[in-house]
Amino acid sequence: MTTQQVSVFKALADETRLRIINLLVTSGKSLCVCEMVDALKVPQYQISKHLNILKNNGLLTVQKTGTWAYHAVNREFLQNEKLHAFLKDYLVGDIFDEDVKNLEMRLMLREGDRCVVGFVDEKELVQLIIQKKPEAKFK
Repeated sequence: MTTQQVSVFKALADETRLRIINLLVTSGKSLCVCEMVDALKVPQYQISKHLNILKNNGLLTVQKTGTWAYHAVNREFLQNEKLHAFLKDYLVGDIFDEDVKNLEMRLMLREGDRCVVGFVDEKELVQLIIQKKPEAKFK
C-alpha cells in the first residue's frame, strides 16, 4: 500500500467527510459549500475544513464560477470503480439518506444547474421552494 492510498483512507475516516462524499457521489453534481451546509446542517467553517482535507488528498476538484466554488468528486477517484462502488453501497442509512433528501430539496433552488441563493435556513428554504415551485411536495 502506498502513502497516497493510506492518506486517502485517512481522509475518508471521518463521518462528516463521508457525508460530503455521499452527497457528491449520490447527486453526481458539483456542489457549492452553501448547498452542503444546508443539506448536512453543519456549520460552514467545518464543511470548508473537511472539503480542504478531501481536496488535498486528491478526492475532490474545485471549479470557481464567479463568487461560487463548486466541489466535485475527482474523476480519477471515480475511475477507481471498486472503491466508488463500495462507497456508494456503504454510505446508506438514516443520516446519509436524510442528507440526500435535504440536498434534493436544496437543489430545487438552483437556476441553470447553479446555486443562486447562498446559505438558507430550513424555514426560508421551504418558503423559497414554494415560491419557486408551488407544485413541490414535502415529506
